[in-house]
Amino acid sequence: MKKPLLTLGRMVLTLLVVTLATVLVWQMVLYYMFAPWTRDGHIRADVIQIAPDVSGLIQEVSVRDNQVIKRGDVLFTIDQDRFRLALRQAQATLAERKETLAQAQREAKRNRGLGNLVAQEQLEESQSREARAQSAMAEAQVAVDAAQLNLDRSVLRSPVDGYLNDRAPRVNEFVSAGRPVLSVVDSNSYHVDGYFEETKLSGIKVGQAVDIRVMGDNTRLRGHVLSIAAGIEDRDRSSGANLLPNVNPAFSWVRLAQRIPVRIAFDQVPDDFRMIAGRTATVSIIEGSGQ
Repeated sequence: MKKPLLTLGRMVLTLLVVTLATVLVWQMVLYYMFAPWTRDGHIRADVIQIAPDVSGLIQEVSVRDNQVIKRGDVLFTIDQDRFRLALRQAQATLAERKETLAQAQREAKRNRGLGNLVAQEQLEESQSREARAQSAMAEAQVAVDAAQLNLDRSVLRSPVDGYLNDRAPRVNEFVSAGRPVLSVVDSNSYHVDGYFEETKLSGIKVGQAVDIRVMGDNTRLRGHVLSIAAGIEDRDRSSGANLLPNVNPAFSWVRLAQRIPVRIAFDQVPDDFRMIAGRTATVSIIEGSGQ
């Protein structure tokens, strides 16, 4: 009697173990296949390239590599001697044009006061000289403003709060207008780009809470879904010379799920957390939140 009961107990225990294992395996399959999480996440930030508006030799560098900077901090200064000379020349020309205008205005006023004693042709000529002098003075004022602008633009300042890249410019380097010299990482623009498989998108909604784990750091960060990308590149299709679709005729039997970028904003970051653009992160959507 005991032996059949023992055999039955073993069968029941085996059945329970198999059932439990099956349930666990099925839950793992559901989690890995459909749960909205990914290890393919990266911290991103806006990187602003700093390019001078004028050309010249760098006279002074006010920052060092990887320095923390604030908006408005001076980064470097281009040699200003040439711009000061151009400003003085423009100011001298403006002073001359002002004197010419004053003389033309006095002559025009005197001719108008004489009335019929002055020929109409002479009166019109004096008025024309006054108008030309007025235009010349306005042109000289524009030249002064442009020279002052070039002088002001010789001092480059940071447009944002952030971090300087790992290569600051050096004194006596020649920089050209419009060519980037250094870059600044905007410290107020950090976010996470998580690349989720398309099979998991049904569980992702804008506003949902997100758990963020950065590789190499035990700090648990929280965020929320900011946006979901509206399109990705189709690598199996391109445009031909006549702009008609050129579709790859070879079809792969193994179809991997496409990965869709999801942008995630940080809710709060501890002061001691080292935020570095490019770090890898594991991102998990907290289901049922933000709805």
